[in-house]
Amino acid sequence: MKVLKAVAVGGTLVALSFGGASAQDVKEDRRDIREDHRDIREDRRDIRKDTRDIRQDRRDLRQDRRELYQDRKAGDKDAVAQDRKEIRQDRKDLKADARERRRDVRELKRDRRDLKRDVQEGREAQPK
Repeated sequence: MKVLKAVAVGGTLVALSFGGASAQDVKEDRRDIREDHRDIREDRRDIRKDTRDIRQDRRDLRQDRRELYQDRKAGDKDAVAQDRKEIRQDRKDLKADARERRRDVRELKRDRRDLKRDVQEGREAQPK
C-alpha cells in the first residue's frame, strides 16, 4: 500500500510538473490522494470493529440458546420466555451489525475506486 502511495503521489507530481499543470493542481491531486488513503484506513477500522461486534453478537446468541435449552429442560416457563426475548434481541443486534458491516465494505470499495481513479488521472496527465 505504501508503494502504491509513493508511486501515486510521485507519479502525479512528475506527470503534472511536466504537463504544465499549476502548483495548485499538484497540491489538489496530492490532497485527494491523501484523503482517499485516510478514508480507506477509516473504513478498514470500521470493518474490523463491526466484525468484532458481529462475533460478540453470535457469542451472545449461542449463550442465550444454551440458557433456553437448560431452562426448557428444567421446566421454568418464565425463564424460557425471558430467554426467547433475549434471543430475539440478539438476532436483531446481529442483523443490524451485519448491515453496518456491509455498508462499510461498500464504502471501502468506493474509496478504493476513488483512489484508483485519482492515481489514473495523474498518470494520464503525464506527457508521453
